[in-house]
Amino acid sequence: MAAQLIPASTTIKILGVPGCSLDYKLRDFLHRSDVPFEWIQITSDEQARMLAGAANARESLPICVFPDGTRLERPTIRQITEKLGWFHSPSLEEYDLAIYGAGPAGLSAAVYGSSEGLKTVLIERSAIGGQAGSSSKIENYLGFPDGISGAEMANRAKRQASRFGTEILLAREGVKGEFPAGKGVGYLADGTKIIARSTICATGIDYARLSLPNEDRFLGIGLYYGAGSSEALFCKDEHVFVVGGGNSAGQAAMHFAPVASQVSIVIRGDCLKTTLSQYLVDRIQATPNIEVLRQTEVTGLDGGRCLEEITLTNRETGESRPVKTRFLFVCIGGAPHTTWAGDLGIVRDDSGYLVTGPDLIKRGKKPASWPLDRDPYYLETSMPGLFAAGDVRHGSVKRCASAVGEGAMAVSLVHRYLANG
Repeated sequence: MAAQLIPASTTIKILGVPGCSLDYKLRDFLHRSDVPFEWIQITSDEQARMLAGAANARESLPICVFPDGTRLERPTIRQITEKLGWFHSPSLEEYDLAIYGAGPAGLSAAVYGSSEGLKTVLIERSAIGGQAGSSSKIENYLGFPDGISGAEMANRAKRQASRFGTEILLAREGVKGEFPAGKGVGYLADGTKIIARSTICATGIDYARLSLPNEDRFLGIGLYYGAGSSEALFCKDEHVFVVGGGNSAGQAAMHFAPVASQVSIVIRGDCLKTTLSQYLVDRIQATPNIEVLRQTEVTGLDGGRCLEEITLTNRETGESRPVKTRFLFVCIGGAPHTTWAGDLGIVRDDSGYLVTGPDLIKRGKKPASWPLDRDPYYLETSMPGLFAAGDVRHGSVKRCASAVGEGAMAVSLVHRYLANG
């Protein structure tokens, strides 16, 4: 049988073809979920038949082969989570606390909420860890002097939250909310309804896009949003480009440097010192195969089946030049996922971030929609009982430790809200 063509293994095997965006999605999800896997490249239909029992490589692959011999052809992330035993339905009709987003802020809130006796559910649309989960190494987080990968940190937190009783719903995305008196009702994309007495929004931000022609065409096959740490093995002896001047971009550059022939960091500004932690600036300057292209932006993408070339434009001179590359990683900040809040009239700033606590008070007055006599609590939005933590919040510090702190603080305010309204 086809399942016997690949020998038994303790890790998941992904049989895929070069230039397939679904391959990348699967690798990225498993890597960020800290699940060991092996990627086996299939280059012909004959090889596909021999190794995978697939008649046609392009139509059947990728195929995931699990340790028990189960084969899934072109699986979705939901199918992967189901096979791993991670896909669950809510067990309760109502919770004390619903948390949306399983990045550092959401995971922290889950640990503190469930450990303090709140019936807690954590909803995540993708992989545990958020953007931090894609980081190859976090070195400035308290208690980890040698650093820790974002995936490992996130999955430690996941185990911790689960041990305290948090229910975790993966591959679920909240699409709409309602807030009848004293309740929060979240509607997920698959129709599931979550009812809770309090809610924490910790959905973070989505990476900003380059807004260039061919962007969707090359997504996952040469163009990647985020640090893309799962792709380092494929970058051996390649010229890799990283766009962005923040810590995630700096860590990505350091992650690729040992395997790539050259890493070019593309920034619109004059230097990294204004946007990057000093320890990363020092390491980048000391790494001979990393260069910083200042006052530069990517203005074109080109290639055949995969990305083969980008166009770089100098912002000072206007001069453009084509550069050959098969790997472009974009880490340029982003925008919060808060359209649902705008639909409910919840106060956001001009960029879409949720406004909370003292920032809601203007000239000594609370928002016109605020229904209570008291002022909003520090991390509370303009909707009583709805709190925001981490990157999605207006004025937040975009650091992992700050997000963890806000998640813990939000839970203490949830207790106050549940006790006093």
